[in-house]
Amino acid sequence: MLTSDFHTHSSFSSDSKTTMEDMVIQGIKLGLTKLCFTEHQDFGYPTSEPGMDFQLNIAAYKKQFDLLKEQYKNEIQLLFGIELGMMESVVQQNQEIASSYPFDFIIASCHLVDGMDPYYGEYFKLHGEKEGIHHYFETIYKNIQLFTNFDVLGHLDYIVRYAPNLTVNYTPLDYFDTIDMILKKIIELGKGIEINSSALKYHLGQTHPHSLIIQRYKELGGEILTIGSDGHAPEHLAFDFPIVREELLACGFQYYTVFENRKPTFVPL
Repeated sequence: MLTSDFHTHSSFSSDSKTTMEDMVIQGIKLGLTKLCFTEHQDFGYPTSEPGMDFQLNIAAYKKQFDLLKEQYKNEIQLLFGIELGMMESVVQQNQEIASSYPFDFIIASCHLVDGMDPYYGEYFKLHGEKEGIHHYFETIYKNIQLFTNFDVLGHLDYIVRYAPNLTVNYTPLDYFDTIDMILKKIIELGKGIEINSSALKYHLGQTHPHSLIIQRYKELGGEILTIGSDGHAPEHLAFDFPIVREELLACGFQYYTVFENRKPTFVPL
């Protein structure tokens, strides 16, 4: 049984309306022993809707987190994390945030490509489906050469969530040259990857990343991987974690990773 969810959001993130306490209470109900909040901070996000700027009030977030951590300390361990959106133009801002607060865990994610959010469709109109996915992977590789103050790379093939045909035409084999470069760099840096179950919630028939990428990470010697639901509401917490566990075992992993004070610990699957 997987008892740690290391990718969750609350109303401190622009795309959630759920209180932190509601997430904590649900985590306790589910029998989780560890719950890591990883609120969004995306510098340079092109705001198109009121309130959807993905700018985090870290002081307020930390204050509420500390209160809940103490209140529920006998029922669940809460970890203080952040999800930083990578982009070439915001490397210095991300570095300042990462080094200025006592985070337990930092996810680095690529939500924007050339300043565009693939969620809105213009990105794929510009690039087309296959080239758009390829360019996304190329952008990740560039980003992790510029910014390295993180613990795991978030939802590596997140881009297919918004592809015109979703995963119908997607196989990682078409992009393995670039994916290999990403995975080798991650391992060289001593970082890990995230296994994100939100793709199962969206009925994509896979996790983020695809099992072929997870297998390749294992073949290359990768060991650090965290498991997260990317939950933005209580019902999303620990989503399909039994399926994730079976997938990881099938890929040859015996352990997953949790973080505290930016230090990894390996936990048997």
